[in-house]
Amino acid sequence: MAGRIEINKERCKGCGLCLTACPRGCIFISQMSNKMGYFPADTSNEDCSGCAMCALVCPEACIKVYRDSHRSKTKNAEAEHKKENRAEEKVKRSKEKV
Repeated sequence: MAGRIEINKERCKGCGLCLTACPRGCIFISQMSNKMGYFPADTSNEDCSGCAMCALVCPEACIKVYRDSHRSKTKNAEAEHKKENRAEEKVKRSKEKV
C-alpha cells in the first residue's frame, strides 16, 4: 500500500524521531527553519509505504499519514498481469518442445 506523509512544519521542532522510525528513509531534516527557528522534518514521499511509524513516534503530533489504496491496487493488478503473461509464455514454450 502506498502512502503520503504530511508534516506540519510550523509545529515540528526537528527532533528527528520520525527519521529513525521511518523504515524507508522518506523523511529528512529541512534546510530551512520554521517561524520558531527550528529546522523541521520534511519528506520526499517517493517510497512511503503508509506504515505511519513516523506519526506514531512524533511527540508534537504534527505528522499525518495517508494511505492510497488505489495506487496499491493498480500495482497489484500490474503484478498479477505480469504473472499471467509469464505463465502463458511457459505453457507456449512447453508446447513448442513437444
